[in-house]
Amino acid sequence: MISTVRELAAEALFVSCLQPSECPSRETVEDAITTMILRHGSDGCAAGVASEFGDHPDVAVRRMEWVRSELTEMLVPRVSVLH
Repeated sequence: MISTVRELAAEALFVSCLQPSECPSRETVEDAITTMILRHGSDGCAAGVASEFGDHPDVAVRRMEWVRSELTEMLVPRVSVLH
């Protein structure tokens, strides 16, 4: 189940308009994922990924590497600082 959710999040982030050069915050990434899932659904996100890999495989690979990196960082628990 968790891998399915992670895959859906990856596909949703992949089809979003966010760019690595923007260095988006965690909240921005979460919002983009939610927006894309609500807009396109799981099938639509998967179709967008498939289309990009078919049309621009070299660019799609680099984008998916960025997506995976962003999601890995999101899985690291937030550290709260107590004063």
